[in-house]
Amino acid sequence: MDWQFIVAFINIIIIDLVLSGDNAVVVGMASRNLPPGQRKKAILWGTAGAVGLRLFFTALATWLLGIPYIKLIGGLLLVWIAFKLLLQQEEASSIQSGKNTWDAVKIIIIADFIMSLDNVLAIGGAAKGSFGLIVFGLLLSVPLLMWGSSIVAKWMNEYPILTYFGSGVLAYTAATMVMEDPLTHSLLQEFNVPGQHILLPLTVTGIVIIFGKIWRDTIVTIHRLK
Repeated sequence: MDWQFIVAFINIIIIDLVLSGDNAVVVGMASRNLPPGQRKKAILWGTAGAVGLRLFFTALATWLLGIPYIKLIGGLLLVWIAFKLLLQQEEASSIQSGKNTWDAVKIIIIADFIMSLDNVLAIGGAAKGSFGLIVFGLLLSVPLLMWGSSIVAKWMNEYPILTYFGSGVLAYTAATMVMEDPLTHSLLQEFNVPGQHILLPLTVTGIVIIFGKIWRDTIVTIHRLK
């Protein structure tokens, strides 16, 4: 019996369970304003596209690690996505349903891939070069994402306040990614502010939520004036 294979197999399952939570929030938020039928299509196609990209880039995990500032750039993009998703509910009324479906698919694919960088690299490392285990890990993430995101989307429709929580999760994840980039990590080590690894992500999260609410309220006011 190949114990290394079994250990890698178990590790990949644990990685998927732990790291798929934030991704389910992305999918759920991006599809929450769609009718049930369109929501299912957006979740299906968005998840399929995201997993396809994960499979491709997991095979290039070593190369990805060598790209300068990849976590910095990805984190900044994710901050914008967190902000955009917070505004989406008010903008949805002016977007046609067909376009909204594909917008959701696009957001799911882009945001899920950015957030999956840690997942991709973790699975690639746990698989220890076994492409079969890599494929297994990525395929396992499909039902986890689809099941979890459907629940998130339903809850956000019933309790709109959860939209802010979801956006906050994305913003916190984005700030953490930025801080883990070698450039920002070295800068933070120079300043060495106590508790900075918690305070900075919380600060970014607060900024996104506060400015998102201000912008969202402004959009509502403009629509009422029209």
